[in-house]
Amino acid sequence: MVSPVKRAFKYRFHPTDVQAAELSRTFGCVRMVYNLALAARTEAWVRRERVNYNATSAMLTAWKRTEELAFLNDVSSVPLQQTLRHLQAAFTNFFGKRAKYPRFKSRKRSRRSAEYTTSGFRFRDGRLTLAKMAEPLAIVWSRPLPEEAQPSTVTVSQDAAGRWFVSMLCDDPSVKSLPVTDAAVGVDVGLDHLLTLSTGEKVANPRHERRDRAALARAQRNLARKAPGDGSNRRKARRKVAKIHARIADRRRDGLHKLTTRLVRENQTIVIEDLTVRAMVKNRSLARAISDAAWSEFRSMLEYKAAWYGREVIAVDRFFPSSKLCSHCGKLAKSMPLHVRTWTCEGCGTTHDRDVNAAKNLKAAGLAVSVCGAGVRPQRRIPGGQPAAKQKTPRREP
Repeated sequence: MVSPVKRAFKYRFHPTDVQAAELSRTFGCVRMVYNLALAARTEAWVRRERVNYNATSAMLTAWKRTEELAFLNDVSSVPLQQTLRHLQAAFTNFFGKRAKYPRFKSRKRSRRSAEYTTSGFRFRDGRLTLAKMAEPLAIVWSRPLPEEAQPSTVTVSQDAAGRWFVSMLCDDPSVKSLPVTDAAVGVDVGLDHLLTLSTGEKVANPRHERRDRAALARAQRNLARKAPGDGSNRRKARRKVAKIHARIADRRRDGLHKLTTRLVRENQTIVIEDLTVRAMVKNRSLARAISDAAWSEFRSMLEYKAAWYGREVIAVDRFFPSSKLCSHCGKLAKSMPLHVRTWTCEGCGTTHDRDVNAAKNLKAAGLAVSVCGAGVRPQRRIPGGQPAAKQKTPRREP
């Protein structure tokens, strides 16, 4: 029997002044414990000694008994233990060469969050009460939890715009594999159009950042005029900039969720290109537009939703000449500058739309390697350790 998919349900909530103060203290203690444990492990690393989670947990107990760190007893111990587990996971990824060495958390730049396990909260009749709190959180239930769902983990956070969120991790039995179909589609991402499908359909690029660029520039100029420091006026100006950024990110995320859900529901196989977005944004002329398009976020959403619903995502090698290859006869054009949007094949005389032709070639290459098998490149992974997408290099003719 297949176990239900673990799924996080995120909601806004509005804390009382007492709850906000308690959570702010918890965030600060979580950050301090993480930094203290990281410093201890770094010192041990220099001395070539090994310190694991159990050792840092014992350190936490000792810290609580000191006079200068006695305030750690005023908040729930569960988030403090969880941040030590997160640090252990960070070191595991570092030693596994999957991440860089862990960094210290900054009071201004780090995410303000605290994670509670089942011993740190009570969830009854749709009311969530955290440890050290007398009243339940006033959650805005924008969508219902799965029937009879019991959260296994609750994460409370506050973003830069001052909004409070609670994320509940639950088993979701409604997520099941969709019926198998023969539909397959190639997807070419771009800037003029966000997506171009092998069917010829083009999805417009909404350019969310451009819509708010003028308002964002005004808010940033206003922030720049404020005196440095932690003054109230500077905090208000910083909060206004953060709200604009949050509005842009929310619209972008909503649009990508709708697109990826539609693609996964309609197609059994989805073929994309394995782009190196991190290297592409180094182009200062295109960095802003590429970041606004959020190609990496699009791919991540596509991969985990495909894993949920029994679909397949194939990532074709980035060096595959999808734009220069004629999808009709297979002749390779000599060059294809970015400004060329339509071109005519010298072999068969077919006139191609650059993006539609690329999407068709991606689809053909992805289906070919999935059937006959070609070189498989190292696969990206999603949380949980499962491969997220097949990255394959199309077989080329000798």
